[in-house]
Amino acid sequence: MSTLFYIGDSTVAFNKFDTYPQTGIAQAMSLFLADGVALEARGRNGYSTKSFLDEGWFSPVAAAMAPGDLLLIQFGHNDEKDDPARHTDPNTSFSENLRLFLGTARGAEALPVLITPVARRRFSQHRFCPGSHGAYPAAVRRVGREEGVPVLDLTAQTEALVEKLGDEASKPLYMWPKDNTHLKPAGAVRMAEMVCRGLYDLGGAYRAFLDPKVIAYFEENHLKEDHQ
Repeated sequence: MSTLFYIGDSTVAFNKFDTYPQTGIAQAMSLFLADGVALEARGRNGYSTKSFLDEGWFSPVAAAMAPGDLLLIQFGHNDEKDDPARHTDPNTSFSENLRLFLGTARGAEALPVLITPVARRRFSQHRFCPGSHGAYPAAVRRVGREEGVPVLDLTAQTEALVEKLGDEASKPLYMWPKDNTHLKPAGAVRMAEMVCRGLYDLGGAYRAFLDPKVIAYFEENHLKEDHQ
């Protein structure tokens, strides 16, 4: 049985009753996965690549990964924080940490995939303000290119979605009015679908993690797009 490991921050993390309705993307992934795929949601609230590594949270993932498993890597929200325990530089330490994750996955003969961070919901005068993560999404894309690893650009996709929905209609996706970073169930499901659509587009071994009904759904959407 293959395992999908999903590491990252609070936008990924599996939440319990005490933080509901906050919902991580990994919580919604099970809606899309094939029977027999084990989901290991290893996101941690408030963690960056640095703290995730320094505090040993990646060690059990590294030990458990096996050939054919899938590792989804999504960080950036907390790497940008002005906190010595979490901050990384996008061009040096952040990129180096991503490469460590990738190297470990490859050593285990697992399939690593990089994911750029979810866009923050920011509006000014009802106009969406992109670029909430500075240079970090670009760093993820660059590492993916240089390492020959797939990158799912969730930053670009969520920015486009939030801008399209607008100020009011985007609120139900996020923990508004508490914050504009963390997701409610509707947002987690929408963004899990984006991630799974990315796996579908990659094809081959990546697509094998998806439920056949999900694959059929994506294929039907492809046909509709081709005829528009």
